[in-house]
Amino acid sequence: MGGIFKRLALGGNLRWTLIRAGALVVLTVLIFRFVFAPLRLDGTSMEPTFQHGQLSLANRLAYLRDSPQRGDVVAVRMRNTGRSIFLLKRVVGLPGEAVGFEGGKVTVDGVRLEEDYLTYDSDWNRDPVLCEANEYFVVGDNRSMPIRQHTFGRTTLARIVGKVIF
Repeated sequence: MGGIFKRLALGGNLRWTLIRAGALVVLTVLIFRFVFAPLRLDGTSMEPTFQHGQLSLANRLAYLRDSPQRGDVVAVRMRNTGRSIFLLKRVVGLPGEAVGFEGGKVTVDGVRLEEDYLTYDSDWNRDPVLCEANEYFVVGDNRSMPIRQHTFGRTTLARIVGKVIF
């Protein structure tokens, strides 16, 4: 019985098993360093779309050829924190657009944006701000929070780490 367990656990050749295990470790590190960014959500700014404590992945390669689109949920790198802290936010404004809030609704170039993914009501009001070239306006889905407690606004493409895939 011990021989069967050893063969199942280590394979027929210990050397090849160790090589395969080493290759698997290297491949896993490369994938999670350069392709997917694992994320654990801390906070309620994206509820109900994403829940506090939920695990998610951001595809770092999503925007190599394409640009973020309105409605994409993205991971945004915090400014100069020295740590790998990302915010999960939804893209609502694209380069060259003026984004504001009127009665809790997002306006883009003065036109109300339809956001079917929102559940909670909001009373936010904010004058429009213009997104410059290479800037995107991002905001969380939970706009029932007071506007002063919510981190949102313009960000550059360089700070967008990737598109959240789940």
